[in-house]
Amino acid sequence: MNDLIKRGSKTAKDGFKNENDVVDKFNNWQNDDLAKEWLKAMNYNLNEIKYVKASKIKGSFKADIQVQINVEIKLKKLLDVQNLQVKLVSNPAGFNQIDKRWVDKYVELWNVPNEITKILKHFAGELLPYIKNPKDERRMFMNEFTNDEQKFVVDFIKANQSLIISDILKGRGQFSAEWMLVILKVKEKEEKWALKPMNFCLNLFGNGNVEITKQGSIKIGKITIQRKGGDGGRKTAQMLQFKINPCLIFDI
Repeated sequence: MNDLIKRGSKTAKDGFKNENDVVDKFNNWQNDDLAKEWLKAMNYNLNEIKYVKASKIKGSFKADIQVQINVEIKLKKLLDVQNLQVKLVSNPAGFNQIDKRWVDKYVELWNVPNEITKILKHFAGELLPYIKNPKDERRMFMNEFTNDEQKFVVDFIKANQSLIISDILKGRGQFSAEWMLVILKVKEKEEKWALKPMNFCLNLFGNGNVEITKQGSIKIGKITIQRKGGDGGRKTAQMLQFKINPCLIFDI
């Protein structure tokens, strides 16, 4: 278990366009050096593997790919199932959305009190600003709320930090993600990858202070919570979103 965290760089002949390319590599693992490296990163002995079957998970789940690995150890056959979340990124300094929902969906998940629900809806723009001369007439920034209101939000997140981080990164149920595979694709350069256990990623991204930023967003460790925005002015701009820079995984 001493090499659960694996990183490396590899040039792929055709590059990675989407999760289907990762599925294809796993399914062709016997002839694919990169897939072999991924399996070793997940702590498998290649000599014990009998077959690997990967498939893309359909629906809105935290895992993108499910990999079934059949191994034989001392004449005993075992079937492992691993769920991977895949992040294909092209900008090492860019941010990637990891969760996006209406405030009410988070209220259901985390039993958010009414006072905080109202604050978050003003923050996201479902409710219009209640102050005079807001920075944005469509919504309120967190640093436009009173100090007491900001404290309500920060204290609630701190009290539920582990649950919140787990839900937005790992998810719940059969297709919760057990691994995060980050592939950095930079034109005319080697593709760099890191495959790490999700529990490691929960600590990497989610551990740290809960605070209101100077820009008026919310930070949980290395995770930013903000109004979704964009969407050509459609109502979906009023959803909350959580974002990370997946490439921080390479800095460890």
